[in-house]
Amino acid sequence: MSVDTPRRIIVLRHAKADWPAVPDHERPLADRGRREATAAGRWLAETGIIPDLALCSSSVRTRETWKLVAHELPTRPRTRYEDRLYEASLADLMALLADTPPEVGGLALIGHNPGMHELVTTLLSDEVDEELRAHARAGFPTSAVAILAFTGEWASLAPHSATLVGLNAPAEPA
Repeated sequence: MSVDTPRRIIVLRHAKADWPAVPDHERPLADRGRREATAAGRWLAETGIIPDLALCSSSVRTRETWKLVAHELPTRPRTRYEDRLYEASLADLMALLADTPPEVGGLALIGHNPGMHELVTTLLSDEVDEELRAHARAGFPTSAVAILAFTGEWASLAPHSATLVGLNAPAEPA
């Protein structure tokens, strides 16, 4: 893949989780979360931007979210479950992006807040439309999806270097 070819990052926060008496890592999706994840998958399919690789947190709610989202896509991307995405900081997320193989043109990250929201707002270029920027900075509720684009190598991705291509959040508040 040429360094001049735009790369895409799909940042997806897990869908609404239930609160049963289980460890946080084992929390499943709520009924609302299953509806949100399916809707997020349909929206992503409509954009036509399908990742080559998905890195998904190992938590139950992120795995369930990704399964429902991926079911709506025309082709299922290669998926890797990543313990490092559970409770990932911005630095952890940037390291995961830098480690992405050069042949990957589109990468999906399925994880948790506050990291997912911080990643989106950190990568946003100053050239992004002000309305989109305000929407992105307002919050990143469950099942929110942001699509970012940048040109260059994964290892060269830096703050304020990506354009916001699309943003979708569920209609119900988180």
